[in-house]
Amino acid sequence: MVTVMDPFDNLLRGVRADGAVFGRSVLSPPWALRFTEPVGESPLAYLTGWRMALAADLLAEPAATVTSVARRVGYADAFGFSAAFKRVRGMSPTAYRKEVSAVGA
Repeated sequence: MVTVMDPFDNLLRGVRADGAVFGRSVLSPPWALRFTEPVGESPLAYLTGWRMALAADLLAEPAATVTSVARRVGYADAFGFSAAFKRVRGMSPTAYRKEVSAVGA
């Protein structure tokens, strides 16, 4: 996996599931339209969902910190990651971790 350390870089680059990095020009029409039609969401929405799904898996590991998870999924700091996680998942990473640990207990 490629880690993007600049939070603004998330707007300019994406990471495919195989770890390859592609530039902003790939995310603009007409390529983005060809991506959106079969997938059902924009490339950036897909990327964000993929990163948050990976983050959710990592948050289930008791030894992982929110900061370490943020960095592993491409965020430079826990604040930006937490805001994105809450927007996508509807709860903070800490609340998600508590819910997952309560279900597993």
